[in-house]
Amino acid sequence: MRVAIAEDSVLLREGLTRLLGEAGFEVAGRYGNADDLLARVRTDPPDVAIVGIRLPPTHSDEGLRAALQIRERCPAVGVLVLSQYVEVGLAMQLLADSAEGVGYLVKDRISDVKEFLGAVRRVGSGGSALDPTIVSTLLRRRRTQDPLGGLTPREREVLELMATGSSNQGIADALAITVRAVEKYVSAIFGKLGIPATGSESQRVLAVLLFLRA
Repeated sequence: MRVAIAEDSVLLREGLTRLLGEAGFEVAGRYGNADDLLARVRTDPPDVAIVGIRLPPTHSDEGLRAALQIRERCPAVGVLVLSQYVEVGLAMQLLADSAEGVGYLVKDRISDVKEFLGAVRRVGSGGSALDPTIVSTLLRRRRTQDPLGGLTPREREVLELMATGSSNQGIADALAITVRAVEKYVSAIFGKLGIPATGSESQRVLAVLLFLRA
């Protein structure tokens, strides 16, 4: 899997390059700004673009705008955004059209190398990877008509873990229940939300996130 990186922090950029290289990824390019990344994506698209939100010259939203441009013009390229803070509004812009091949992670919480590498692979394969805090915030948001009102507390827990990209086994481990029990909860959630259970991991995450944005 080929990866391109745009991150203004030299230490983080070089650290990601080494980490990904040692894990078998091909780092096709590493850049300190969004323009160079976009040029690479246009001429030689990688499988995944890892992008810091705040890049030169203004360090405001250059990375986010680059990510949105990649998703619009090169939908086959997965986009994994790294942010210093939890910014739900920016995450929702990224997820506005689809949750396939997109990820949003907070830098300070990237402490589990295995999970991070798994997130990169998932995004590159068309799946999703969202920081758990983003998902929790979405689930806690009050709405005039709460579309999650019909879910039980346990179903909400399962839904939250589903939206972060956890597999049924991962959910079972996190909640200390059996995989069979998870399958029943997932089936019940899709039934209550009116979302067809396709059996596809990426499709189920997409369906849940699309529902949360409705």
